[in-house]
Amino acid sequence: MTTLPHDSAALVASNLPQPPEALADPVAAPASVRSPGALALRRGLRHGGCLIGGGLLALIVVASLAAPLIAPHDPYAQDVSRRLIPPIWQAKGNWDHILGTDKLGRDYLSRLLYGGQISLLIGLSAALISGVIGTFLGVCAGYFGGRIDSLVSYVVTTRLALPVVLVALAMASLVGGSLKVVVLVLGFLLWDRFAVVARAATQQIRGQDFISAARASGLTDLRIVLQEILPNIANALIVVATLEMAHAILLEAALSFLGLGVQPPLPSWGLMIAEGKQYMFFQPWVITIPGVALLVLVLAINLLGDGLRDVTAPEART
Repeated sequence: MTTLPHDSAALVASNLPQPPEALADPVAAPASVRSPGALALRRGLRHGGCLIGGGLLALIVVASLAAPLIAPHDPYAQDVSRRLIPPIWQAKGNWDHILGTDKLGRDYLSRLLYGGQISLLIGLSAALISGVIGTFLGVCAGYFGGRIDSLVSYVVTTRLALPVVLVALAMASLVGGSLKVVVLVLGFLLWDRFAVVARAATQQIRGQDFISAARASGLTDLRIVLQEILPNIANALIVVATLEMAHAILLEAALSFLGLGVQPPLPSWGLMIAEGKQYMFFQPWVITIPGVALLVLVLAINLLGDGLRDVTAPEART
């Protein structure tokens, strides 16, 4: 009986039919590998906070944007003969004014829908302005370090020493309350958290290999910051933006309640609470309805922010 040499035996074995699993490339990536965005979406769909917060926020956004289409009345139209009509769940309520009317006879549901536009506008605008300021300062401090870091840290410390509510009240009382003033005041007061988070995140990644490789390839500092650093700290900044958006909405409601924020006849939720406080013992729904709307909006944003933090946390990226 003759035996084949080792090389010949290997050659023969290689020509024999192979099972399908043996033909698979052992180093090929599995077909189930998904992109980071798909993985984050899958984790978000499994997270209760993301689902509840995102659903509530989406509902409020859609209702507010569709206010011109679904609002039953003009939010500014006054009819004193129909003032303080109760909502439909009370004895004297009627379906013409589902949530009742205020002290000037304006439809409460219409003002609530249009008030959502103002709250969302102020929250988004203030978060955008403060995000740009805080991210710029934080990235500069974290990337360059040295004297720039010391200067930015001093500015942040100075800002943290100033109470936001008192400074906002002082600025609004000096300049005068209006929608534009509220947005600018809040935008220039809420940037500190962005700066702290951006600085810490930039310091963590500035010494990593891909940053060193970008420097070695001749990229300028501006391109490194825009192409390498900002995309890697965006998740943390998005979470901070949701928290600051909710903070700005609450501060706007407080300023409007005190008469230094959005001015009449704009249907701000804080202003609606202020206008109904004199009836709170006899018609409590006048302050309860906008108060509940404000609570649901802030709760939705906070739930979404906490969910995004959990979904984008390093330990969740598996």
